[in-house]
Amino acid sequence: MLKKTNNILLFIGFTLLAWSGASAASDVEKEQRWSQQFVDNLVVGEPLQLKAGGSEFTAILTGSSIGPTGRAVILAHGMGAHPDWPEIINPLRSELPEHGWSTLSLQMPVLANYAPLKDYLPLFGEAGPRIDAAAKFLRDNDYQTIVVIGHSLGAAMAASYLANNPKHGLQGLIVIGLGVIDIDEKMNGVLALEKIQVPVMDLYGSRDFAAVLDSAKARARAARKAGNANFRQIEIEGADHFFVGMEDVLSRRVYGWLKSRYERKSR
Repeated sequence: MLKKTNNILLFIGFTLLAWSGASAASDVEKEQRWSQQFVDNLVVGEPLQLKAGGSEFTAILTGSSIGPTGRAVILAHGMGAHPDWPEIINPLRSELPEHGWSTLSLQMPVLANYAPLKDYLPLFGEAGPRIDAAAKFLRDNDYQTIVVIGHSLGAAMAASYLANNPKHGLQGLIVIGLGVIDIDEKMNGVLALEKIQVPVMDLYGSRDFAAVLDSAKARARAARKAGNANFRQIEIEGADHFFVGMEDVLSRRVYGWLKSRYERKSR
């Protein structure tokens, strides 16, 4: 049973008013369409509404299947996706609870299809408060160990949040398919890694996008510059940007790192 349920609204339905916000850069109508779609088809997990920046957004909470452990991950999807996206997000949010890690998968800010990458810059300002709201929700419900996992643009948003909020209070970061976006410093994952002190797992595929592969050495150098001795970079042979057909490998690698970094230390 969740505590402090008055801080959230269980998902019953959405109205345009609930999604409104004068300063929102995200395409709220697209968020609403996504929510209606994945909530109708949700098999595992509990849909919630959280609030950040004066507006509500959807998240999916999937509790640990072995009972309370105090451990959870926040999942941040990539460009144009949603909290139950079949690539990367659904496999992780469904599988990690089997190993004692609850998952809170967020609807990250999105834009209309084919929007240029430069238009995503304002969304970084919305992404941070959503991650912050998710972390607060988890802490309010007795989770002490919270790790953020981001994929692609979601990885860049998560890294930017941790880099620019030194009092974030989170215990770790996993970036999957993190590249370099040179449009603005806030979007540049390499620059973010220069400021992050918590343990970081940098995971990508040998068949990943060029922007990810070409920046791998720069990401490792950035972690060294930060003095982050708990940075680990892993290339998965044969995996593409979305780990298609390699979901089991993805889940095993992610859980293996979480287990070695956080579970064994608690014994």
